[in-house]
Amino acid sequence: MILGVDSGVVALVALVLVVGATLQAIVGLGLGLVAAPVVTILDPALMPELLLVLAAALPLLTLMGSHDEIDWRGLAWVLPARVPGTAVGVYFLAQFSERHLGVAVALMVLIAVVLSLTPLEVPVRPSTLATAGFISGAAGTATSIGGPPVALLYQRRSPRQIRNTLAVLFTVGAAMSLVGIWLGGTFEVRVFLLALLLTPCLALGAVAGAQLRGVVPDHRIRYGVLAVCAASALALLVRSVV
Repeated sequence: MILGVDSGVVALVALVLVVGATLQAIVGLGLGLVAAPVVTILDPALMPELLLVLAAALPLLTLMGSHDEIDWRGLAWVLPARVPGTAVGVYFLAQFSERHLGVAVALMVLIAVVLSLTPLEVPVRPSTLATAGFISGAAGTATSIGGPPVALLYQRRSPRQIRNTLAVLFTVGAAMSLVGIWLGGTFEVRVFLLALLLTPCLALGAVAGAQLRGVVPDHRIRYGVLAVCAASALALLVRSVV
């Protein structure tokens, strides 16, 4: 046992974190999509705090390597809108049982996968940025998956701008969500310590992603991982419902 969690579970979580961090280093998001369904299946008590702590830490590695092309004007609309969204997410989290949380995580992943595969293009303007920020805050706090609403808006931008803008969003947004959960009185110190223990997995994934970037086409990696995400989410949905 490691901090109250079976060592085998910790090893599997470490593996999916490396995969998720690798994908995020390549396309800008992926840690929550890959890890959330698996972590919820293995130990739902760790969600969403474990991934929120890691989601706040991983983007710092991205920004250390590159911090240009960040869309600060867009973030000026997204981040304030995350505040009320975070409050809604904390409320939902307080109402969720572990079974409800499993269904919510599975549905968020499946919706994100479907949106990622559609040619839907939403105009980037203050109203859509604020709406995406609100949804991101609510979904990110309740399920740890808050990137897709904003990523959908930026999907036509350059890969570097997507990665760096989302990195700022994830760091600030996850910190907001953690503060909200702490104020709600449900944050566990052991989960925070476990996240610190697993942080090296993020560095390993970031290095792997940097090596793969430009070598393997983004879409091939992306489609493969999205297929794994969809399969994990479906398994989690069936497990939670049945």
